[in-house]
Amino acid sequence: MSQLRRTRIIATLGPATDGDATLRQLLAEGVDVVRLNLSHGHADEHRRRAAAVRATAAESGREVGVLLDLQGPKIRVERFADGAVELEHGQPFTLDCHPDAPMGNAGQVGVSYADLWHDVKPADVLLLDDGLISLEVVQVADRRIRCVVLVGGRLSDRKGLNRLGGGLTVAALSDKDRADIRLAAELEADFLAISFVKTADDVEQARALLAEAGGAAALVAKIERAEAIENLESIIEASDAVMVARGDLGVEIGDAELPGLQKKIIREALAQSRVVITATQMMQSMVESPIPTRAEVLDVANAVIDGTDAVMLSAETATGRHPEKAVAAMRRVCLGAERQFEPAEDLSVGAHRLARTDQAIALAAMFLAAQMQVRALVALTESGATAQWLSRYRSTVPIYALSRNAGARRRMLLYRDVHPVEFDAKAAGPTEAVRLGILHLFNRGDLAVDDRVITTTGDHTGRLGGTNTLKLLRVGPGGIAEGLAELSPKPDRRRGARSRGAAALDAES
Repeated sequence: MSQLRRTRIIATLGPATDGDATLRQLLAEGVDVVRLNLSHGHADEHRRRAAAVRATAAESGREVGVLLDLQGPKIRVERFADGAVELEHGQPFTLDCHPDAPMGNAGQVGVSYADLWHDVKPADVLLLDDGLISLEVVQVADRRIRCVVLVGGRLSDRKGLNRLGGGLTVAALSDKDRADIRLAAELEADFLAISFVKTADDVEQARALLAEAGGAAALVAKIERAEAIENLESIIEASDAVMVARGDLGVEIGDAELPGLQKKIIREALAQSRVVITATQMMQSMVESPIPTRAEVLDVANAVIDGTDAVMLSAETATGRHPEKAVAAMRRVCLGAERQFEPAEDLSVGAHRLARTDQAIALAAMFLAAQMQVRALVALTESGATAQWLSRYRSTVPIYALSRNAGARRRMLLYRDVHPVEFDAKAAGPTEAVRLGILHLFNRGDLAVDDRVITTTGDHTGRLGGTNTLKLLRVGPGGIAEGLAELSPKPDRRRGARSRGAAALDAES
């Protein structure tokens, strides 16, 4: 039995993935969730891509999640009259905040945020094009920000603008974002990413607008503003997931602070039992190259070792020359990091925040799994909540989440260690549901005779939030679940004869 990948992979769709054959290759290489970047393209393009990926997934007998990523209020320079300009160190350059600013030239350009002049003062540093160009503010007057170029370079239309250290007052949701939230509801998106979040209120506002539009997507707060770091705990608490969006975050706080903050965000998300995604330039060289650099390999592996639920590809798949190779490389690195790193988890009650019965059941299941060398955890779940709690505890034991709810299964595609499986046991009682669930996994080849498994379920199958029961079972002949008469630690079968179940256990160890 091959190694099961624990870390999820998100791939951004774009022109490079528009062919049916390319989509099939991406799914075959291991994409779990696709991202539609609403900063580019138009609504009909996104409708077409969402429909194409769902059709391709259905043909492949798979489920794939769909994440829509809001553009957010990204501040940009406007367009230039004669194309890109070259800015040189020491030259003056003006940002014109008038709504009717003329087309740009080598001395000035308009900006998309008319109130920018209120947010800056002399000596502030403004960063353009992801920090490649920097300007120092000299004077602010008459809605114009007069600057001097600190670091020059080629500046073209619609490049992004940040203030070093953050502090811009632009709202988190633009008019375009509000329309795109309605699009997310229309497309029945599984995840909705909110860009440039500053406070928990930004997340709650998006949640209310999504509910009003009839959507049920899980909300992903993108941590990419300096202000978000100050409000990190409350933002994570208000969200279903967070994304370490390293592009704009690195520009605002500086590259030197980024590695430590990435680790802090991952730790805090896991402490609050939230999903965490690590993103931006993870394999940037593969936009052109068929193989990643060693530095990129180490970057992805370190995120996996730190406990991220998912890693994300952006331009590598959306516009890159080798989208399927980028996904394959990401998969290989994830598997390699998972093989070589043995997770260690403090399973004492005092180390975790327990507020629900299903959380307590999940902690007990993980403690038992660590002691008994079980082959798998099997969660019969309606909403996926129990599987989410199980995935918060670091372990090498795969979690099979059996659910009849297609939306819940797709949302579980972002949970580390979790493998969603379609299964409807609503008509069966709890004991029969467990028996049928194990038999289903046995028939799929996920379990073998003599495998030990831990199951979690509720007294009433099909009821939300009802998980309250844990069982330790053995897979008997024909896949029939049997109770265990003894609780001694399982012997190491690698010293003796190896059954199919033992070989599977060794492969996962």
